[in-house]
Amino acid sequence: MKTVSFAAMLAAALAAAPAAAETVVVTADRMVDVLAGKTIDKPVVVIANGRIVAVGSAGSVAVPGDAKRIDLPGKTILPGLIDMHVHLEGHPKYSGYNGLEFTDSFWPIQATANARGMLGAGFTTVRNVGANNYTDVGLKEAIEEGWIPGPRIVPAGHALGATGGHCDETFLPPSFKRVGEGVADSADGFRQKVREQKKYGAEVIKICATGGVFSRGDEPGQQQLTAAELEAIADEAHMAGLKVAAHAHGASGIKAAIRAGIDTIEHASLIDDEGIALAKKAGTWLTMDIFNTDYTQSEGAKNGVLEDNLRKDREIAQIQRDNFRKAHAAGVRLLFGTDAGVMPHETAAGQFKYMVQYGMTPMEAIQAATRSGAQALGRERDVGAIAVGRYGDIIAVSADPLADIRALEHVDVVIKGGEVVKAD
Repeated sequence: MKTVSFAAMLAAALAAAPAAAETVVVTADRMVDVLAGKTIDKPVVVIANGRIVAVGSAGSVAVPGDAKRIDLPGKTILPGLIDMHVHLEGHPKYSGYNGLEFTDSFWPIQATANARGMLGAGFTTVRNVGANNYTDVGLKEAIEEGWIPGPRIVPAGHALGATGGHCDETFLPPSFKRVGEGVADSADGFRQKVREQKKYGAEVIKICATGGVFSRGDEPGQQQLTAAELEAIADEAHMAGLKVAAHAHGASGIKAAIRAGIDTIEHASLIDDEGIALAKKAGTWLTMDIFNTDYTQSEGAKNGVLEDNLRKDREIAQIQRDNFRKAHAAGVRLLFGTDAGVMPHETAAGQFKYMVQYGMTPMEAIQAATRSGAQALGRERDVGAIAVGRYGDIIAVSADPLADIRALEHVDVVIKGGEVVKAD
């Protein structure tokens, strides 16, 4: 059987993808089984045609004699991570008005570097919640065609919102006549926008139910879509087989979105006790980005973030973290989502430590970024676990993340579909 060194793995990662018929065997010291909530010693994972065909401990799995081996002594392997709230087209270096220095085509090109950064950090699947000009759809297609490295992308196309709301163009004066591509102001208008996003490749619908931190002229707590508009969006998206993610900081907007049948609530910063109870009863997922404020407050001003936006971030940051703890304690379903693009994409795993600090066990935090993400995406047959039938998406770290969750901030090896794409 062939044995591949780390140097050889890195060379393979830069070369063409392995032949479709190739069988790959991955071994390590231990594996985090996110479905069972336990670890397995001396795991053996067999991958064929990019998908896992066998998993077990050493001696319990038949290994084909001609398989390529990826032996990871001393390592712990986990499923590839899932970040449910990213913006691959954005970058925190270009904040406020700084982005106006660049031509429109600059953004999708630099997005390729952001995609590479997330993959290198161990995120083999991401949900991109909003992009201009369907950049996320094109990026997904380029990755799938093998032109650039990157994670599996679930694209949203344009984020939908009200005139003057968080998803509108709010930084330019009237003479520019700039209107967000996803803007509508009626239930029927939003139905049309949902259909349009699906037509051009969206696989999730992103909406802005409340004001936000990085927009102008609104406050995070303000509701921006009516109950009728929210219900129309949810109905139209679900009829088309799509899920809906609602940007919602404010308590009233969160509750209206849950009642309308929205699938995931993004941010959920100012959620109140009634909203927590509603989310638990409805089984609504919350995606609470409790990490990125560190970067915004330390680096935002240098990057052009306006003081009013920094002020809004300061005002809700600790409230959001405290509400994360309350929601977890109440048994609400929580996902891993960082709003990467607000902070550098490659630092996304820094959120794990805050999820543990604010109430989760290390296993729960890992499950939020694997098993739960797959459930919320409706992709339990594809991603989110090292299990038969799912993609051969595996990461490896040197330390035990169940003993120290920060081990996930330094991923040594990333395997996507049985191919090594990073090996340090």
